[in-house]
Amino acid sequence: MTVIDGLIRLVPPPTEPVDAQGDWSEVEAALGLGLPTDFKALVERYGRGQFVDLITPLTPFGTHELLIQHARRLLDRERSFREQYPDECPYPFHPEPGGLLEWAGTDNGDSLCWLTEGEPDSWRVVVWNPRSVAYAAYDVSAVEFLHGWLSGRITTPILPDGVEASPWFEPFREREHVYIKLSEGESPYHERLRILREALAPTADRGGYSDEDGDRQDHFAATELGWLLTYETAYGHQIRAAFPPEDGERARVTLLDAARRMGCQVLSTTTHLGEPVWT
Repeated sequence: MTVIDGLIRLVPPPTEPVDAQGDWSEVEAALGLGLPTDFKALVERYGRGQFVDLITPLTPFGTHELLIQHARRLLDRERSFREQYPDECPYPFHPEPGGLLEWAGTDNGDSLCWLTEGEPDSWRVVVWNPRSVAYAAYDVSAVEFLHGWLSGRITTPILPDGVEASPWFEPFREREHVYIKLSEGESPYHERLRILREALAPTADRGGYSDEDGDRQDHFAATELGWLLTYETAYGHQIRAAFPPEDGERARVTLLDAARRMGCQVLSTTTHLGEPVWT
């Protein structure tokens, strides 16, 4: 079994991956480097999207050409910092020989890079946190690192712990984001969450959070609708919903009705930028 086969068994890829096909020779010419075989397989099987709402592989295809655009900006972005603090930069940056080249990013601002020394299929992974100038190197390929981290075999001080028992990949899709602020209501949190998930069934867990003060976040997906939801009290009592633009009216009716059945009054509905909607 190949490394990509192991990842596919752990995390099923989408049936129709986004931005997954293109001319690899053009990509390699733009970078001035060949690319690892396992990364090409990763892009072709998964395309554009996110693993466990955190790690986004940089597909070079589609209108954004993420891999190429990140590579073109890297050295210029880091040049000034390295001139001031050379001891904080233990590796060169692409296109310097053997430099770091980013192949994935995280929602926390971390970079998953190759150290481009030697043949592409032998490149090591370096996880880099630019905010704290922290690096951690691993003698594995990109797909080996993904599989190891998602399965819990590889840990790193830079990425968060607590990998989900059933990791997932969410393909990229244009979505609108609406925040629904709610009054408390009389039912306990777990009952309100149950009612909300029943209104959107079938659903799948996408992780969660709770603290010692009782604040909670529960992330889940409405799998047949392709919606992503967060129900929480951690940043105010609210439902955060992301859905395809064409589902706007259905989302409005479904979520406002669910809030009513949860015993909550809708206080406001806004975009993630704070602009009023559904008024």
